[in-house]
Amino acid sequence: MKDQICLVPKLSGLGGMVSFQAKLIQGLTARGLPYTFDLSDHQNTAILIIGGTRQLLKVWRAKRRGVRLYQRLNGMNWMHRVEKTSLRLAVKAEANNLTLAFIRRTLADGIIYQSGFSQNWWDQVYGQAGVPTHVVFNGVDLGQYSPEGKGAPPEDHYQILLVEGHLTGSYARGVETGVRLVRSLQEKAEKPVELVVVGEASKSLISRIKSQSDVWVTWRGVVPRGEIPSIDRSAHLLFSTDLNAACPNSVIEALACGTPVLAYDTGALKELVQEGSGRVVPYGTDHWQLKAPLIEPLAEACLDILHNNPKYREKARQHAESAFDLDQMVEGYLAAMEVG
Repeated sequence: MKDQICLVPKLSGLGGMVSFQAKLIQGLTARGLPYTFDLSDHQNTAILIIGGTRQLLKVWRAKRRGVRLYQRLNGMNWMHRVEKTSLRLAVKAEANNLTLAFIRRTLADGIIYQSGFSQNWWDQVYGQAGVPTHVVFNGVDLGQYSPEGKGAPPEDHYQILLVEGHLTGSYARGVETGVRLVRSLQEKAEKPVELVVVGEASKSLISRIKSQSDVWVTWRGVVPRGEIPSIDRSAHLLFSTDLNAACPNSVIEALACGTPVLAYDTGALKELVQEGSGRVVPYGTDHWQLKAPLIEPLAEACLDILHNNPKYREKARQHAESAFDLDQMVEGYLAAMEVG
């Protein structure tokens, strides 16, 4: 009899997990492994809590029946502690953190972290989990996200890509950092430089950036996921602005498309951008306090990628094939949960 896995969807407010759930289901289906979302199903042999859940009573009852419980963790909610936000959102963020920590400490039989950074962060704040732990990077369909297909970098100018779901808070600051980067490059690059921004941006942010007419910024807004590969292929590099991220999908998707990544050394970026697949540079100030970063090291690394783009593009795809294959991710989760 095959194991049946119960998937417990994420708590609201903790992004980046819906696409993971779809990818995992794709892998389970390909292997003929049954899954459900029903915690009360007595056929369940393992439960994967994708982050946190408020169905704690049902989880506890399943555990009493002998079902093994595993928790997938990225990072914690933290920006509300340094950004101005409403009391309601701050309380919600802290409540979500406490729920995650309770499951990790009290209920889980094993923890699967998205990166070593994620594991170290949880260990530092809440202590070691006291159960078996694994690190499994996110995966991507290397057939869909590939250097082959529509889209190629322009020859008459450099194109730098920035991709985030919602360009608010620190993500809006990331756009402003991108503008500072382009402004610095304009003094050093032999071609014009375009910053392409993908994601939901406020009118105030767009207006503020447009007022800086000395920088070429193209706003793509929210695009269908199916268009992301061609957008990635069309850029000379992806500038990742996500601070203290556990394993941002935009990074591994770009690498899979052969698009090198430029980033500051925060979160898991140094774990993800390796083997010559891009450049990760020191932030230079306190990123946990959302201070403005240093631009000069970023600009120098960016020029290196632009001037040696074919080499970096080849290394980006090679690294994605070795580290971020979707099947590899699924196998990592199945091994961690001891199912198959």
